[in-house]
Formats: sequence, structure tokens, C-alpha cells
Amino acid sequence: MKSQFLVCIPTYNERENIEKILHRLFASNPEIEALVIDDNSPDGTAHMVRTMQNSNPKLHLLVNPMKSGLGDAYRSGFKWAIDNNYEYVVEMDADGSHQPEQLASLLEHAATQDVVIGSRWIKGGSVVNWPLRRKILSIGGNFYVRSVLGISVKDATAGFRIYSRSALEKLQILQSESQGYVFQVEGTYRAVVNNLNVFEVPIEFVEREIGVSKMSSSIVIEAIGQVTVWAIKHRLLRKPIS
Repeated sequence: MKSQFLVCIPTYNERENIEKILHRLFASNPEIEALVIDDNSPDGTAHMVRTMQNSNPKLHLLVNPMKSGLGDAYRSGFKWAIDNNYEYVVEMDADGSHQPEQLASLLEHAATQDVVIGSRWIKGGSVVNWPLRRKILSIGGNFYVRSVLGISVKDATAGFRIYSRSALEKLQILQSESQGYVFQVEGTYRAVVNNLNVFEVPIEFVEREIGVSKMSSSIVIEAIGQVTVWAIKHRLLRKPIS
């Protein structure tokens, strides 16, 4: 029986993580299906997923012809989910920072909310093995987002979340242009200004143990710049978001 839930997992050079994370995902959430969106990883991530597909009909794969970034990966995954009639789409990282065992706490709210966010910065949420610099960057970034965009979501940058199919269609995320982690902020902002229900669930976020983080100074600069542009256009100039 086809699942209502599709977990979208973007990957780039995650061969060492993807097998373990997928085993954990299906073991703890047997009702879901998963779609790996690989950015043509040179380390053979896609080959690993294809091998796992031989014994798992609930596992799907999209391979982009070149490295195109987080935003494009999720837009490809969302389009695939809509085209294949899933009712709920989950965002989840491949590196183990989003614990598959905690997905159930998000899924239980999906039927009553438009967007469910796994939040590090509400009561009960936490981060593990982050240096002080990363904590300051995340807390400060979210404070800036709330301040300039006028939203109350505590963890607008979170990448562990669920969108209902109807929310994705209303928010027109497939027409967005954000690429890095600001893609998460854009989804949150679009949901709030369109008066959708956004619900935060506390999670424990664990820093990756294997591989290299994709976070960089260019991603941070993109996020700050884009959020500032939205604040000017949509709050000061009153232009509708599109």
C-alpha cells in the first residue's frame, strides 16, 4: 500500500552516512517512503542507494546531472512528491543530525497542521556536540529572521520539517529561487504570511559524526542578504511575496 508520507533526503557525498540513516528511518517509521535526491555525488552515494533499492520498494532516487544546491534538490523532491500524489512531504538531512527515531513526534501533528517544524530552540529542544560558534550563529540567525521579518517561529532555519501537499501548492515553493539554508527560512516565511498553521515540535539535533558539513560563509551571507531583501520588499514596500 502506497504511503501518504514521502521523506525527501538531499545528498552530496554522503555514502558513509546514507545506508545507516535509511536503515534507521525505515526501522523506526515503517509507514513512510523515502526519496533520496543526489547532486551527482562523486563518492558513489547514488550507487549505494540503488543497491538498497533492490530490497526496498519504498526507497526512491533522483539524481541531478550536476551539483545544484539544497534549494534545487528540495524543489525537485517536492515536484516528484506532488506528481506522485503524496499527501505529506518531509525534509530530513542525510548526515544523522535529524534523528529518524524522532520523526514520529512530527508525523503525529501532520494531519492538523500545514507545516510542522522540528525545532532546536523551543522548550525541550537541544543541540548536541555543537561548538559555541555554531550555537551563536544559529540562535543569532533565527533572532535576526524573527526581528526583520516579523515572524514568531523560533527555528525558522530548521531543516527537519513536514509540509502538507496543500501547503506546498499554496506557498508556490517550486517557484522560489533560494539555494542554501535560506530555503528553509523562505518556506517558513511564506507559510506565515499566507496564514498557514506552523507548529514547532522540540527535537534533539546531533552534529554529524562522519563527513564534512556543507555550512559555509557564503551560505550565511546569502541568507542574511536574502532575508534583508524580503524585509525591505514585503514589510517596508508592501509588495506581495511570489
